[in-house]
Amino acid sequence: MSKRTLDSFFNPVQKKTKISLSGSKDAPSNHHTYPFAIPQLPPEITDILNFAPEAEGKVINDQPDLDLLYFQPYIPSSISTPLFEFLRGELFFYRVKYKIKRGPIETDINTPRFTTVFGVDETSTFTPQGDLLDATSNKPIPKDRYKTCRPRPIPACLDLLRKLTEAATDQQYNFCLVNYYASGDDSISYHSDDERFLGVDPAIASFSLGAKRDFLMKHKPTPPSDDKSTAAMNSETKPLKLPLGSGDMVLMRGTTQSKWLHSIPKRKGGESGNGRINITFRRAMVAGGTENYYRYNVGDGDVLKWDGKKMIVWGEKKGPGEGVEREVKAEDVDKGYAGL
Repeated sequence: MSKRTLDSFFNPVQKKTKISLSGSKDAPSNHHTYPFAIPQLPPEITDILNFAPEAEGKVINDQPDLDLLYFQPYIPSSISTPLFEFLRGELFFYRVKYKIKRGPIETDINTPRFTTVFGVDETSTFTPQGDLLDATSNKPIPKDRYKTCRPRPIPACLDLLRKLTEAATDQQYNFCLVNYYASGDDSISYHSDDERFLGVDPAIASFSLGAKRDFLMKHKPTPPSDDKSTAAMNSETKPLKLPLGSGDMVLMRGTTQSKWLHSIPKRKGGESGNGRINITFRRAMVAGGTENYYRYNVGDGDVLKWDGKKMIVWGEKKGPGEGVEREVKAEDVDKGYAGL
């Protein structure tokens, strides 16, 4: 027989509130660049999310050039799974294919994860109606500013988290990238987000939802040098592994991007097959950043949507409330390499 305290006889145990995933009754986010409207977060999620972060951030700067702020978790644990399920079910994704050229050799790349992106760089801004204006003149942007993409605003379900993250990190963000790792076969290779269009020492806030996955970091190789301080630094740096759980957030700032690499490696077994969503907020400074992000996270392939079991292709609408859907082909879900 289980033991109960005296107080428990007078204070009945409260049942956990079941969180609805049907979204808010408020108008969904929509834009002419969206393939379909995106519902707003259920109030049961937003009410708790407003109290984030759940834990105080831990500073990790005990290695050369490393500056992290690690929240375990940032998103309250009571809503991290419902938030994961909501975003997986309501966002649209892509499986981007592109070509890279190394010398005379051209290689086809199939991104080994599902991606989507929202936002626009500092040179432009969205009106509440979704129109793009020049950030300086407040007039409509030139038609040739974005030659290869159509920027789209961050939907309300992600923009709330962006605003909360700005307040918690004392940074500003104008882009939201979302990756969905369907299984342990989905991955991202070692890379750094050090593109010039992000400016000097960019801050990037990276959230995890769903399955726990290892986040690996290592210092970039430094050229051989007779300088004793450089040699000492090389001997001091050690690889870092953070087991990111649902709701965790890592803020990478300072010289981290210019000096360190990070990755999500493939994993077999465990909970990796349950799927993981990664949300990153960042700030692009120029139009080239916008075109880069849409090229590598949207591309020109099929729109994909979660059907409760898997990602399926979402087709052009035929009529009110109708859509043409078909299952993603095996060859569309490539498990290859992507150097982004």
